[in-house]
Amino acid sequence: MHPAFLFLYLYYEYINRFFPFLRPTSGLSLPYLGSHFLKSKTHTMALFLSLCIALLFSFCHGLANAAIPPPPLDGLVENGDFEEAPATSNLKKTVIIGKHSLPKWEINGLVEYVSGGPQPGGFFLAIPRGVHAVRLGNEASISQILTVKPGSVYAFTFGATRTCAQDEVLRVSVPGQSSDLPLQTLYSSDGGDTYSLAWKANSKAVKVTFHNPGVQEDPSCGPLLDAIAIKELPPLKRTIGNLVKNGGFEVGPHVFKNFSTGILIPAKQQDLISPLPGWIVESLKPVKYIDKKHFFVPSGFAAIEMVAGRESAIAQVIRTIPNKFYNLTFTIGDAKNACHGSMMVEAFAAKETVKAPYVSQGKGGSKTASLRFQAISDRTRITFFSSYYHNKMHDYGHMCGPVLDDVRVFPTH
Repeated sequence: MHPAFLFLYLYYEYINRFFPFLRPTSGLSLPYLGSHFLKSKTHTMALFLSLCIALLFSFCHGLANAAIPPPPLDGLVENGDFEEAPATSNLKKTVIIGKHSLPKWEINGLVEYVSGGPQPGGFFLAIPRGVHAVRLGNEASISQILTVKPGSVYAFTFGATRTCAQDEVLRVSVPGQSSDLPLQTLYSSDGGDTYSLAWKANSKAVKVTFHNPGVQEDPSCGPLLDAIAIKELPPLKRTIGNLVKNGGFEVGPHVFKNFSTGILIPAKQQDLISPLPGWIVESLKPVKYIDKKHFFVPSGFAAIEMVAGRESAIAQVIRTIPNKFYNLTFTIGDAKNACHGSMMVEAFAAKETVKAPYVSQGKGGSKTASLRFQAISDRTRITFFSSYYHNKMHDYGHMCGPVLDDVRVFPTH
C-alpha cells in the first residue's frame, strides 16, 4: 500500500475511535463542532497534533520524491535522427540556409539535409535507421548543447560513413576533448557503420560538435551522419571471483533498437576514454560491440567481434600478485552473421600465450578456451586479437571476425 493511503486510513480510524462526533453521520452542525472544540483542550490538542503529523508526513514524502535523481541518459539526443526537418523556406535544394534552421541543432558551413537512396551525380546514400540524414561539407559542423552531470562519463553512439572515395575524417568535440575519426575503411557494405566515442563531462551544460575538418575537391563530399545517441556509463563494479572488469562486456554504449550492424569502438589513439569501460582498444583498427538482439552472443547482453584481424586487438590491465598462478578463461564463437571459415583468437597474459581455434559456419556457436599463467608483477596485461581476416560469406565488402565474450581471471589453488 502507498504510504500516503496508509496514513489516511490510520488517520480515519483514529478519528472514528476517539472523535466519533466528527463523522458526517453524527448530525452535528459546524457551529456546534466549532464551539465543542473550543471548549475542549484535549480535543484541540489532538487536532493540533494530527495536523502537525499530517504536515510532517507530507513534507517527508515530498522530500523523498525530490531526492530521486533523474534517470541516466540513454537514447537519442534531441532530433538525433534528423527526422525533424528544416522549414522548406530554409532549404536551397538540399543545402540548409541559416545557423538555426536545423531543429535542435546549430550549423556552420555547408550542411546538407539529405534523404536516402539515389542522388544526383550517381551517388547512392544508405540511411538504414530512418529517412533523413545530414552531410557535412568542407569545414562544416553541427553542434548541440546537452545537459549532463559533471564528473560522469558519457558515450556517443552515431551512424557515420564517408560519401566519396576520398579519405574523410569526422571530428567529434566536447570541451576539453576532441577525437578525429577516420572513415576511410567501410566495415559494413550497406552504409550502416556505427561508431562510439566516450568523454567525461566537466560541467552541467556541454556543447558537442560534429565537424568535417577536411577540404575536398568536390564540395558535395563529406561525412554522413544519420543518428546520434548518448548514454551515461555507470561506474564499474567488481565481480566476485573475477579479476577482470566488465569481462562480459555488459557495460557499453547505447545500441540502436531498430537497426544495428554493431558499434565500432575506436582505437585508443582516437579515444582516450573508452566507451567500453575497463577495456583498451590497442590496435590500429576498431573492435565491434554487438548485442544479442541483432547477433548471436555467447552469454549475457553483449560481446565483442574482432573485425580487423591482427589490426583489431583489445586488452585490459588487471591487479595480480607477483609469482602467483592464475587461470584465464574466455569464450569465442561467431555472431550468426554469415561470417564463416577457420578462425583463431590469440590470448596473451604475462609471458604465456594461447591460440584458440574455432571453425565457424556463420550460424552462431561458441566454445571456451583457457590459459594458465604466472604473474610477474602487480599489474598484468591480458590481450586478445584475431589471427586472420574474415568477410561475410556472400558479401565480401562486409568485414567480420570471431566473437569474444565472458573473459575471466581467477587465482589457481
